[in-house]
Amino acid sequence: MRVPLSWLREYVDLPAGETGRDVAAKLVDAGLEVETVEQLGGGLKGPLVVGQVLTIEELEGFRKPIRFCTVDVGQANGTGEPQEIVCGARNFAVGDKVVVVLPGAVLPGDFAIASRKTYGRTSHGMICSGDELGMGDDGTHGIIVLPPEHEVGTDAIELLQLVDEVLDIDITPDRGYCMSMRGVAREAATAYGLPLRDPALLDVPAPNSYGYPVKVDDPAGCDRFTARTVTGLDPDARSPIWLTRRLQKAGMRPISLAVDITNYVMLELGQPLHAYDRASVEGTIGVRRAEQGEKFTTLDGVKRTLDAEDLVITDNSGPIGLAGVMGGANTEIADSVTDPGTGQVTGTTDVVIEAAHFDSVSISRTARRLKLSSEASKRFERGVDPQAAAAAAQRTVDLLVLLAGGTAEAGVTEVVAPGAPRTIAMPADHPDRVAGMEYGRETVVRRLQEIGCDVYGQDELVVTVPSWRPDLAAPNDLAEEVIRLEGYGNLPSTLPQVPSGRGLTARQQLHRRVGRALAGAGYVEALSYPFIGEGVFDQLQLPAHDVARQVVKLVNPISDEEPALRTTLLPGLLGALRRNDSRGSHDLALFETGSVFRAAAQPGVAVRLPVDRRPTDEEIATLNAALPAQPRYAAVVLAGAREQAGWWGKGRPADWADAVQAARALAVEAGAELVVRQGQYGPWHPGRCAELVVTLGGVEQVIGHAGELHPRVVKAMGLPARTSAMEIDLDRLAAAGGEALQAPRISSFPVATQDVALIVDASVPASSVEAALRKGAGELLESLRLFDVFTGEQVGEGKKSLAYALRFRAADRTLTAEESTAARDAAVALAGERTGAVLRGA
Repeated sequence: MRVPLSWLREYVDLPAGETGRDVAAKLVDAGLEVETVEQLGGGLKGPLVVGQVLTIEELEGFRKPIRFCTVDVGQANGTGEPQEIVCGARNFAVGDKVVVVLPGAVLPGDFAIASRKTYGRTSHGMICSGDELGMGDDGTHGIIVLPPEHEVGTDAIELLQLVDEVLDIDITPDRGYCMSMRGVAREAATAYGLPLRDPALLDVPAPNSYGYPVKVDDPAGCDRFTARTVTGLDPDARSPIWLTRRLQKAGMRPISLAVDITNYVMLELGQPLHAYDRASVEGTIGVRRAEQGEKFTTLDGVKRTLDAEDLVITDNSGPIGLAGVMGGANTEIADSVTDPGTGQVTGTTDVVIEAAHFDSVSISRTARRLKLSSEASKRFERGVDPQAAAAAAQRTVDLLVLLAGGTAEAGVTEVVAPGAPRTIAMPADHPDRVAGMEYGRETVVRRLQEIGCDVYGQDELVVTVPSWRPDLAAPNDLAEEVIRLEGYGNLPSTLPQVPSGRGLTARQQLHRRVGRALAGAGYVEALSYPFIGEGVFDQLQLPAHDVARQVVKLVNPISDEEPALRTTLLPGLLGALRRNDSRGSHDLALFETGSVFRAAAQPGVAVRLPVDRRPTDEEIATLNAALPAQPRYAAVVLAGAREQAGWWGKGRPADWADAVQAARALAVEAGAELVVRQGQYGPWHPGRCAELVVTLGGVEQVIGHAGELHPRVVKAMGLPARTSAMEIDLDRLAAAGGEALQAPRISSFPVATQDVALIVDASVPASSVEAALRKGAGELLESLRLFDVFTGEQVGEGKKSLAYALRFRAADRTLTAEESTAARDAAVALAGERTGAVLRGA
């Protein structure tokens, strides 16, 4: 809602020195969201005056029409002589009153005006359009042609109200009454403690039996319908400058006098109105639900198919308006047309004014289904004051009589469904308990009365809610009004007392350590949406029976292409890698930690939890049981160079070993013993895939995979060649590591290092040899590292050599050479027994 400060001052006597920013600060304190304060006419400097065109000479020989004009500007130029001006516009004629800017003036945008030679003539100034003056769109896109009654030489800056401040307020859905000058003025009056001149306080004649006939078939959809008739309008009457300027400042384009008046009253009082050409209306005006599939052409010329839930305004011929949204083309106010022969002006002379109140839910659904949001629908969706309909109709009638020379017919139609004011019972100290501070009964009553409530009672208040506040429905709503008007800044600030010894849970601490470890290893965190399409499982080459294909589908997904919750982190991460690669970032290492969702074998039914009390433990447990399992996973993806080339060396590309090493790093953070062995699963290359195994409850469990992706997966998903990935179940990894992560113990005794090279069959996994060495070395073994793999004639065909570095250390003594050698020999012996390994060179 755009609120011109000059217009706001008509209803509230704001202090003379208050600027737009001062008013905005007050409204923000009252709970309104003022986004900007626009300075209209900033930098504008005169002389800018009214002129009258005396002569027009058409200049020939140019690519576009050019006119050389003389304009009478009175004494504004200091000489009284006609001003010579070159102009390219065509929408004015000799005798017209125009706006002239003279040399020495400055227009918005720091555009200085001076005499200059152009098109072979000297132009002493400029004839202005609305855009050049920052006035906004007036529908003509040409020169401003003023009404003839304005005197030559009049200051146009004041006449056109070019200098003003406009507050742009973002109206939240619960504050629909502020989508009007009346509503904002009420808030400003309350904020400043000043009286309000309510523009809706008008003398409205009582309804009678000889008004325009109206029949409402759906009182639930339309509980109030007011109709008034004005005849004898001058079809050539134009909207006065003050009216068009207020519309423009409020962000609306002037159209015609009758339409401008209905828009003006809507902005003033918040009540949408519609004017029908009476000559086009056939018989009784009615309100009903549309027939399913019924056709109707709206004012924008679009033929629309209606739904049975849509409210329509009808006459004997069918629909003439889409209630609360937009009128129909068949009863549109006709533009004035001048007969070139006789000079007679024809157009709409008689109108029927509609001011009705419609159900907000119905209007909202219609506007959204038809994708037809209008100024009227925006207001009805948020709630319109039903009591303002009669006043808005009267205000429209008064302006039509005043500005268009019409005559108001005596007939007044008002169809009203029975209803009673809403009342709310509330303890007088309820706002005190909500805010945590004491306001007192007098303050509570005063603040509620300021927003228009009638309040009765002592300790137990009975509050009658004003008709323009449909958002007030419960004691907490009333408490909020008291608190916001007393000032949110006055609420006491009390920091919660955190019990000692509490902090992050072990699970949360692990997630943080995992993130830090991966970030420290050069990975960048990428957060993706938790939604996937089932087609991605085919791209990942998952088998038909794979558990990852059992997805939880959303009833109302954000995208129809991704209707399911993810069961793996890889699609989102690989999508991020693909996007970044396509945009020129080819060396990528990304990671993500997050929940995946596993569908239960038997889907549960969630219970509806109460809102008037805390749910019981049983209700919460029932709700949790209906939710899908949500284990937390970690995943990484790599492509391009893992180490950059430079003066320090050649660098190297990322490969499957980097993905495996990421899994090892996470196992270290979890304090778990991770076994890495050859595996085969879904998207990974069968010869370059490692399965990640931990022991839980004495049973080995595969909790993830790492390695290079299959070329077919890379091609299907548009990924860089040799892309590698790792995904692991963090929850099961943490369970394998125990509750507390033990810090390493630093021994004061020296380490004994023994290297062994074992020859095994090429088909034997290195992980099997490593496991045997660890088992055979016993408790003295501190660490074991594979540092070389060799194949060639020296070890024989079908064989490979695995070289390991074994570190031995005792906690209580320095090991002797005999002890470390014995431990090494025991390790080699067990490796030979389990894998057939023999010492190289033996």
